[in-house]
Amino acid sequence: MRTLALPVETGDGHRADLQARIPENAIASLLWLPGMGLAARHFLPFAEAMAAHGIASFVHEWRGNGASNLRASRASDWGYRELLADIAASERAIETALPGLPRVLGGHSLGGQLACCRVALAPQAAQALWLVGSGSPWWRAFPAPTRWWLPLAYRSLHGLAQANGALPGKRIGFGGNEARGVIHDWSRSALTGRYAADGLDADLEAGMAGFGGEVRGIVLADDWLAPRSSLDYLLGKLRGARAGIEVLDADALGTRADHYAWMKQPDAVAARLLAPR
Repeated sequence: MRTLALPVETGDGHRADLQARIPENAIASLLWLPGMGLAARHFLPFAEAMAAHGIASFVHEWRGNGASNLRASRASDWGYRELLADIAASERAIETALPGLPRVLGGHSLGGQLACCRVALAPQAAQALWLVGSGSPWWRAFPAPTRWWLPLAYRSLHGLAQANGALPGKRIGFGGNEARGVIHDWSRSALTGRYAADGLDADLEAGMAGFGGEVRGIVLADDWLAPRSSLDYLLGKLRGARAGIEVLDADALGTRADHYAWMKQPDAVAARLLAPR
């Protein structure tokens, strides 16, 4: 297995490294999008588990995290439009490194949502979507009592990001230090149930409905941040896709079935995503 860090440039001044784990005789490529506030390095065990099964795995670095040359601040802002452009730049780097392989796009949490937004813009970007611990943040897609307080939480996080110039996620214990534009786009989808990106002239909802590939979703049984109902709602937008969901509990995972623990012990998740259907 080759271990690489591929330089990626979006063209607007953003640079980052794309972490790659490439097996001999790879049968497909996977571009993996981390959850909000998570650097690429946290998903390297997952990439290695996938590479052990013959999948050339590339872990994207979000703008503002890890190896990215930018950090969110009052003077440096971006939203979903820029994040989607960064994903396209990573795709170009993968095609240059390994041309012609079948493509899978996947992600954890916010990464899974933006994977869906990416295929809304470019259906040819992937033949399949893999989503782990992901789902729409729309407050009505959550069970009670969580949905009762979510609107206030979303509005508070948006207000804090606007007032501070960026969301101080590391200080408050939610996400990373997130650009206020990202929090604006995220909280809008959370409050309205619909995806859009400021400055992007595209109907993401219509694009999602037109994606015709396969979608595999993994729900972590004790994950209150991405319950089954939120994934069901997200997959409902991909009306043309062939979708399947599996729920993994602690026994199946060999670790806690929460939002994050699987990242350190990813073998069960990798095996279920790759299992014949």
